[in-house]
Amino acid sequence: MKKGEVSFRIGGAAGDGVASSAETFARTCTRSGLYVSTYSFYQSVIRGGHVWTQVRASESPVNCHGEDPDVLICLNQDTADFHAKNVTEGGAIIVDPNAVKVEKNELKKGVTLVEIPLLELSRTYSTAQIMKNTVALGAVVGLLDMDFDVFVSVVKSQFGTKKQDVIDANVGAAKAGHDFVAKGNGRLQHPARYTKVRRMLVTGNEAIAMGALASGVKFHAQYPMTPSSSILHYLAAHGPRHGVVVKQSEDELASINMAIGAGFGGVRAMTATSGGGFSLMVEGLGLAGMLEVPVVVVLAQRGGPSTGLPTKTEQGDLNLAMGAGQGDWPRAIIAPRNQQECFDMTVKAFNLADVYQTPIILMTDLVLSESYGTVNTFDFNVPINRGMMADESKPEEFKRYLVTESGVSPRAIPGQKGFQHIAGSDEHMEDGTLISDVLAGLPNSLEERVKMHDKRMRKLNGMLKDTSGPELWGPERADLTLVSWGSTQGPLREAISRVNAENRIKVNSLEYCYVFPFHTDETKNILKSASLTMAVEGNYTGQFARLLRAETSIEMNHHLHKYDGEPFEPRHIVSKIKEVMKLA
Repeated sequence: MKKGEVSFRIGGAAGDGVASSAETFARTCTRSGLYVSTYSFYQSVIRGGHVWTQVRASESPVNCHGEDPDVLICLNQDTADFHAKNVTEGGAIIVDPNAVKVEKNELKKGVTLVEIPLLELSRTYSTAQIMKNTVALGAVVGLLDMDFDVFVSVVKSQFGTKKQDVIDANVGAAKAGHDFVAKGNGRLQHPARYTKVRRMLVTGNEAIAMGALASGVKFHAQYPMTPSSSILHYLAAHGPRHGVVVKQSEDELASINMAIGAGFGGVRAMTATSGGGFSLMVEGLGLAGMLEVPVVVVLAQRGGPSTGLPTKTEQGDLNLAMGAGQGDWPRAIIAPRNQQECFDMTVKAFNLADVYQTPIILMTDLVLSESYGTVNTFDFNVPINRGMMADESKPEEFKRYLVTESGVSPRAIPGQKGFQHIAGSDEHMEDGTLISDVLAGLPNSLEERVKMHDKRMRKLNGMLKDTSGPELWGPERADLTLVSWGSTQGPLREAISRVNAENRIKVNSLEYCYVFPFHTDETKNILKSASLTMAVEGNYTGQFARLLRAETSIEMNHHLHKYDGEPFEPRHIVSKIKEVMKLA
């Protein structure tokens, strides 16, 4: 075990309460003053199959959920069979010996097998088998020498709306596990220092929803689709008290069209989906591009194509986001790298949408959307820029699609007296008059088409100036530069730190949060001095590396692609670095 840090894993079958138990432990760690990162492995079935969740907690900030567990709770035999042999040296495994058998000869050196009659102890407090999870959690609190009262405070928070006897039963069951360990049945070597400094623990989806509320969103329409669904859940629970209309629509096309309608009506609007739903939205996206309506669309990636791997992660939708909607129209694509940026970039997305009157695509993936991470705090006093509005004193001069140097035209809200105008999906003139029917192809309309198209596309220049270039992390001069986008930041940085600590080579990373418009000049200036480069991304074809090459003519020297549905771990990247640099 690494001093001051623990990786906790709990496994069982879907329906066994694995995720909720892990969340309880994660919140206990956070309230104890530790930094936390989690990851959940689960299937599509409601009950059955094999699921597990890992919680990594440390005295210092952590970049990802870690690798092998130090502490493992086996709620069923599958968990013992799949994970027991991977528990780190000096770690511990908690099992009910009446239900689960562990092959001790397969365990690593110093692993403690803590055999607790989980079900038997839980019977005192409830007939529900799920209560054995709570007994096991209490045992882990004891193993790690954590303050049991902190754990109790978490239980009370999570069961706050339930009857007192439910809370008492859970606390009692946990105390039984805690006391069992306290009698000398196990203790780990390196418990962390528990400062009890309070921090926020949020998923990427929760951070996006909070960022939307801070930004003044007033309408959200969504059809549930993993892994974006919890955005809808959060806003449905918390949005109405902030004046937000939240609509679960009948499908994704309805969602985008409703959001466009709300944006056209003058309120900040958002929708969220995954790759399959986004595919259905592309017609609506093009409509918003032509109407010049602001809307924020969250695209939470999962394994594809089609239904693909609905509960697994991937970075395979960049090409889809780049090409969504026929023809050319301006868009921005933003890919937050962590939970903090999920909040910050949502705020940025709403401002860009309003200022440039165009759809903004916020791209995450399953591992970032659903995983918990620790953030110090969110500043909810965010800047809000609603962009260019029509001069109310001069309605006679109003042209909705007035040609401007920036490409942004004055915007009027439906209902403003004297500002009636046509807003159609067809190409149009400055005043909104359609040119797609009897005027199409006539000399004057050819000129109008070019003028309007040029006007819209000039928005890209402004969005480029209003977004920042890639971040170079690590030593300024390096033997190898890793190039990444989005959520691969965490494991990538940890891998770099491990390699650099060996003092054999130097590695740094070039990380992109603002994916498009592409920051060509900054990229060229940084990569021109790179000795070797390697793209790290979670797809088969290297979609981001292709975009970089198209924009800069720079070809990556090496590639590390992962598309098995599971997230990168630092060791995957370390192994590839050593292979490339011939250090193995």
